[in-house]
Amino acid sequence: MRTVRADAPQQGPPSPRAAPEDPWVTAAPLVRAAQAGDAMALNDLLSLLTPYVSRLCRPIALGNSADAVQEALIAVFQGLPRLKDPRALYAWVRTITVREAVRVARRTERETPVCEFADVAWPCSPELAVDVRDVLRRLSTEHRAVLVLRELEGLDERTASGILNISCGTLKSRLHRARHSFRKAWAR
Repeated sequence: MRTVRADAPQQGPPSPRAAPEDPWVTAAPLVRAAQAGDAMALNDLLSLLTPYVSRLCRPIALGNSADAVQEALIAVFQGLPRLKDPRALYAWVRTITVREAVRVARRTERETPVCEFADVAWPCSPELAVDVRDVLRRLSTEHRAVLVLRELEGLDERTASGILNISCGTLKSRLHRARHSFRKAWAR
């Protein structure tokens, strides 16, 4: 077995505003080695993907982001042997992660009593009023997912709609409503 630890990148994917290089190519040797059964490469791949998966899950699954991260990573590593193009790793991981985060968030919404969402920040408490997490918590799972993909990840409408398995028209509509709801909740 071959170990690729020295070549393993230390950072997750860059923000959409980063330099236009192709950092995902550096993950390809890790993917190939992990697919061949290299446990060290699998561990390095886990270290590489965890911050990225966490960054995606946190604003969608909120309080259950740890569960969403775990579910997403399990799904990624179960499907890793079927990944044909290692250079597509991050797009593939993004799709799996967003879908798992939405699934976990929906499950949680069904289990969470409505009264827990009634504690809206009052204008006399500025430190709570500006808390983005609180504003996101008041949005639906679908709206949080659309905002994360478009605003945080910087994906175009076609790609984001493909990840969420919805039409571009539905995505545009949700995005408009999500932005409106966010602005309205932020102003309170």
